[in-house]
Amino acid sequence: MLVFKAFSALLSYPTESMRQALPEIGRVIADSPLVPPAQRAELMRLIEEIGSGDLMSAEERYVDLFDRGRALSLNLFEHLHGDSRDRGQAMVELKRLYEAAGFELATRELPDYLPVLLEYLSRRDLAEARELLADCAGILAAICRSLLARRSRYAAVLQALLVIAGERAIDAEKIPPVFERPETLDRDWAEQPAFADRAALGPTRP
Repeated sequence: MLVFKAFSALLSYPTESMRQALPEIGRVIADSPLVPPAQRAELMRLIEEIGSGDLMSAEERYVDLFDRGRALSLNLFEHLHGDSRDRGQAMVELKRLYEAAGFELATRELPDYLPVLLEYLSRRDLAEARELLADCAGILAAICRSLLARRSRYAAVLQALLVIAGERAIDAEKIPPVFERPETLDRDWAEQPAFADRAALGPTRP
């Protein structure tokens, strides 16, 4: 499912080669039946934003969002386990899931990095993709709320993933704007659990 690879690219650090691929990424999203019209329109606006201006501006927007606090971290288990030992064990299990499917990480990113997970899902069937996304829907929703609070167009990717997972898109009108550093958002969302009774994202198949 190529659409997950498109999502992975949009959530990755912007490079010149990535920006050159934006028209193709847009076509994949436009042609995917998995993306509802509302999310498709927002994703197109995100693509336009990433491609606008010079590369340094796109890089600065990305770093300001995702590299300055836990609330917007794209390392999923950081939201669930923080720096505890449990996070290490969860990542070992997720890496085993990749390996059991015949994939070996060829990046320095951790296994729980969302673009890495989406790259994996792009090579799996829809049922498995939906199952894994549903398992981490609480984390995706927490990141999405933080992005919506910043009025960031990157929220469109998380909204689309939530819908594909069988969840409702979050009503942006109900999220008060917060134009602060992510460290402030860390405090705002710190008490919201990422999961209820569902197990942490981990192996679902032998």
